[in-house]
Amino acid sequence: MSLELNAGDQSMLHGEQGSAAAAAMEILVAFAKAVDARKLLDIAGAHIDGCLYHGQASLDFVERLIEGGGRVRVPTTLNVGSFDLIHPGLVKMTAAEEVPARRLMKAHLELGCQATFTCAPYQTRFRPGFGEQIAWGESNAIVFANSVIGARTNRYGDFIDLCCAITGRAPAWGLHLIENRRGQVLFELTGGLEPTDALFVGVGLIVGQRSGDRIPVISGLPPPRDEDQLKALGAAAATMGAVALFHAVGITPEAKTLDEALHGLVPEEKIRISRADIDHALAKLSSVPDGVLLAAVSLGTPHFSHEEWMRLLPLLREVAPGRGVPIYVNTGRATLARLQDEGALAGMEAFGLVPVADTCTYVTTIIERLDGVVMTNSGKWAHYAPGNIGVSVAFGDMEDCIRSAAAGRVVRGAP
Repeated sequence: MSLELNAGDQSMLHGEQGSAAAAAMEILVAFAKAVDARKLLDIAGAHIDGCLYHGQASLDFVERLIEGGGRVRVPTTLNVGSFDLIHPGLVKMTAAEEVPARRLMKAHLELGCQATFTCAPYQTRFRPGFGEQIAWGESNAIVFANSVIGARTNRYGDFIDLCCAITGRAPAWGLHLIENRRGQVLFELTGGLEPTDALFVGVGLIVGQRSGDRIPVISGLPPPRDEDQLKALGAAAATMGAVALFHAVGITPEAKTLDEALHGLVPEEKIRISRADIDHALAKLSSVPDGVLLAAVSLGTPHFSHEEWMRLLPLLREVAPGRGVPIYVNTGRATLARLQDEGALAGMEAFGLVPVADTCTYVTTIIERLDGVVMTNSGKWAHYAPGNIGVSVAFGDMEDCIRSAAAGRVVRGAP
């Protein structure tokens, strides 16, 4: 299949708009051909997942674009890096580790990217609109944009997302095209389930594990309290599998009805999800039983929203944890700045609150005690943290986490 390039694409490819644009377009053209795209399309924005330092190659790539005069052509947000630039004292790194980690974050700014450093760009002023074509990296951001907002993006990895931003173009394939957004496998929830935070995590885990490369449709999901519950579902589904789009019947914008979600066709498979299935999936997130001593709590993976903070802060005042168990909350710097402007965090350090910005506690060494048990309300954090930083994990709702911090040990269920 031949790839159609317009005059602007050809101009970039031939170096008429600088060597950085030429390099980015050359990579993008090769990628588009590999996925059998027929043409490129304009994008309204990009989100870059390459700020997390994994080695010199990632820094070399960005430096080459800077040297070639590269600038992003669309509003471009940045995912988390390896360093908390707002609270540098929290990060435990040697100078040799810190220098390239900081440089990679700064280098992206020199390309014209926005200093968001958040895995939840949909919480910023750069949130896309329904139907907008975007090129996003970061699995939870991708599934949220596609599913909850109804924007259009594929799962773009490091370097390709930045090439899209530099050129302002993306291959017209996959989820950019309406015909490829049809639901394929139907998950039917049974038993009148309550819309707890844990329910949405559990459903996400099962959907991610059972969908494969198919687009899931979920029926029977109770109306969520807010979009943060859908955020948790999508993050868990993308963590456990390859989900980049889900349809929740009667909830998400492309699934007002089951028929709309399936584009009028019959699902390839139907899978029932019971309360027992959800309990089983959630149980596998914890590696320790109730009652064990707690070293820390980590919330906000994906980044904590302002609405989640408004639920957490009154809970901290009510429960008043004071046993010295730190409560790390990963959040975007824009959300943190808003909280500080509102004076919402005044006195919260007395309860062990430790805000973390620009990064996340499962990708950077921030937590003081890695030899103990950390409790989280995040399915994504619970899945990745044991392998990434070597901690034992207990999963529970936000209320469970805060009551556990107050007790100094893992407690779950009603107080």
